[in-house]
Amino acid sequence: MTPPARSDGDTAACRPCQGTHEEREHTMETMHITAEHVQDGRYIGPDVSNFAGHIEIAASLGRVAFAGSLGAAGRIRALAGSGIRAGQGIEAGWGIEAGQGIEAEEGAKAGHGIEAGHNIRAGEGIRAGHSIRAVEGIRSGEGIEAGHGIGAGHGLEAEWGIRAGQGIRAGHSIVAGHGVRAGRGLEAGQGIRAGHSIRAGEGIRAGHGIGAVEGIKAGHGIEAALQIKAKWVFCASRIFAGIVTWRLPRPDDDEIHAEVRGGTVAFGRVISPAT
Repeated sequence: MTPPARSDGDTAACRPCQGTHEEREHTMETMHITAEHVQDGRYIGPDVSNFAGHIEIAASLGRVAFAGSLGAAGRIRALAGSGIRAGQGIEAGWGIEAGQGIEAEEGAKAGHGIEAGHNIRAGEGIRAGHSIRAVEGIRSGEGIEAGHGIGAGHGLEAEWGIRAGQGIRAGHSIVAGHGVRAGRGLEAGQGIRAGHSIRAGEGIRAGHGIGAVEGIKAGHGIEAALQIKAKWVFCASRIFAGIVTWRLPRPDDDEIHAEVRGGTVAFGRVISPAT
């Protein structure tokens, strides 16, 4: 077996970039991992725990398992039909991208974005300087943090907190053991639940209910198809609870179990703070 191919100035799969970033993209060496370096789904090539350039995994290899950590000073990219599974952590100075899923027993960290065609899962934290996006779900054994937005086609779950400099959006539920904080909007196709507080610079919208052990705060309005539960809620606009459209409403769907500290209750009934 030959070592993974390396190339200088490999830009065929690079995204457009400018200035110094472009110059570094062109000059960084790229390690190409192909089918001959994978046996029964496991990587059997030389050490790639701290490669000084980019790492690119060829297409249609399925999810490639690395016994230890996977690290690159540049980007880590698995082409269409290929994914990444690391026995330890995954870290890239630039972005991490996979046509299928990304899975790490420890943490996943990227200086730029993290993007997967399937799920993103980490036993520890998931952190990106830019956005984190998955066509399916995102799950972390610790926290999830992005300098820009976080988006998941399915659910978004973290044992600790979830934080984004811009918006957070999930097709299913958003669940955090601690807090959820978005610099812009926060939206879930199902419910939003936090072990501490929920905060958004713009609006908060949930296809089911919204619940927090402490408070819920929005720079715009708050909308929930079902109940809202927290010690307190505050927003700069209006509050809607129980605006369910996917089934006939029940008598308690519009209940707001919280002290309303700011905003106008446009639809819903304030019952009492959640205990």
